[in-house]
Amino acid sequence: MSAAPSVHATAVRVGGRAVLIRGPSGSGKSRLAFALIVAGGCGQIPPAELIGDDRVLLQRQGGELWVRPVPELAGLIEIRGLGIRRCPVAAEAVVGLVVDLAADDADRLPAAAALAVGLQGVQLPRVPVGAGYDPLPLVVAALTTTDALAPATQ
Repeated sequence: MSAAPSVHATAVRVGGRAVLIRGPSGSGKSRLAFALIVAGGCGQIPPAELIGDDRVLLQRQGGELWVRPVPELAGLIEIRGLGIRRCPVAAEAVVGLVVDLAADDADRLPAAAALAVGLQGVQLPRVPVGAGYDPLPLVVAALTTTDALAPATQ
């Protein structure tokens, strides 16, 4: 496996899949990551653990996109008002959801095209979050509900 370049993003493993959080500097990537970790600890979502904050490594393997921490930053997260803190870290996970903070295409009832993104040739579900909106309820809903318009599985 060749070395993957790092990207400006934060990732949290929730259950068995990663939530990849993208957005401009100061948009709340670290804050959302920590909120997911807390929600996982409270049982609102499956257990959650930091993969990487601020920079992560993305690499396609087969038909999946894997995310790993940048070694120099592993286990570190910025908590605004407290500084850089240490926390448990997951070694890797397959990306299962992409969250784009301060997204220009966020809408009350987004078009289907806005709810998916292709990264390194892998199609992934996406949650676009507008600037000024709290992303946690949207992400929790994406993780715990099903699409009412999607065919029901039996």
